[in-house]
Formats: sequence, structure tokens, C-alpha cells
Amino acid sequence: MPRIIISLDDAVVREVKLSRERTSFGRRPYNDIVMDNLSVSGEHALFHIVGNEVFFEDLGSTNGSYVNGKAIKKQQLESGDLVEIAKYKIRFLADGAPDNQQKILLGKPRPNLGAATGQTTPAAQPVAQEAVLPSNVMGSIKVLSGSGAGREVQLTKAVTTMGKPGVAVASITRRSSGYVVNHVEGAGKPKLNGVVIGTEPVAMKNGDEFELAGTRMQFLLK
Repeated sequence: MPRIIISLDDAVVREVKLSRERTSFGRRPYNDIVMDNLSVSGEHALFHIVGNEVFFEDLGSTNGSYVNGKAIKKQQLESGDLVEIAKYKIRFLADGAPDNQQKILLGKPRPNLGAATGQTTPAAQPVAQEAVLPSNVMGSIKVLSGSGAGREVQLTKAVTTMGKPGVAVASITRRSSGYVVNHVEGAGKPKLNGVVIGTEPVAMKNGDEFELAGTRMQFLLK
């Protein structure tokens, strides 16, 4: 059965088998796969199976969809193709694609891994494996300042985005080893324990203080 691997900031957030004729993506809750990101349209795109072929189709989204770096409206997919929707990267693997192919294709694409040119391509940083976050442990964000002070938000989704669009938006992603925070958009970059978060995801620990768009928050594990 064909399947897709969904990742955000090089962290795999979901693997989905394409068992239906149509699998829809979008921000609205009625989609088969909900993407909680302001850059994703309500009804953004879908995978469509016709016989033994799989097609990817953009549904007139605001920010568009890309396959292997090219904007598309509709395209037949081959195993290994990379679909991009906003910050999400989706690897398509055809029916029967081996597990070793899946491992190679995860994360950011790299040109031939240096095989054709003889040059060495820097290896991607591996996902931390030193610890596994128990499934019954859930993260939350407690607001410490502003009008929402005292409010606590449970991080029930694989990826939670927060902030003010155009000003400062960050995402918190649950990985097998714990939670990481990442700057998504806006000039106002988030801070973790007073340190500005750059382009790479930063691991969060219980009790860490998080600041975004002038609002102070605390990350908690329970």
C-alpha cells in the first residue's frame, strides 16, 4: 500500500497509508489530515488514487503546493517524490518501497549524497535517541504575562503553532525524545530562557521559560 511520511523541521510527525481513493489535507478539521498552520488553506490539497497510480492535486490553495521544488496543480507521483505544503514536507513512497528507502528519504533532500560528484555531503543531524518521552506524559504551555496570565494550554497535537501572523509565529513539535520549539515566521523571534531561537529547532525542558511576541510563558511536562 502506498504511504506518505510527513515531517516538520526534519522531525517526522506522522506516517499515513493511502488506503482511501482520496486523502485530503487542510487546516479545517474535516480534512483527512489536518495541518494546524496559518499558511495552509482550509482545503489545501489531496492525494488521489486511480488504479495503480497516485496523483497529488492542489485545490486552489492560497500559498500553493510543490512537488520536487516545482509549483503544481496536479501531478502523478513516483516513489520518493517530495511534496511541500507550507512548512510541511511529505515523502511519497509507492507500494512495496523498502524500509531503507524510507530512511534515506526522510528530512531535507540532498543531491545524490555526493555519489555522482565524488564530493562529501555533510550528514544530516540525527534525531536524538537518548531518551523516549512516555506516551502518557503531555506538554503544556502556561501563560505568565498579559491578559491571558494564568491560562494553561495543553499541547495535544503533534505540532502546535502560536503567535501573531506577520509579527511572530512559533511551533512546538512533539518528538519521540521530547518537545522542540522552532521559529516559523515574523521578525519577532521567540526566546527560550532568554536566548533567541534561531533557524534550528531547540529542545524544551520542564520549567523552561518561553517568550513570544512579548508574552512570557512556561513549558511544563505532566
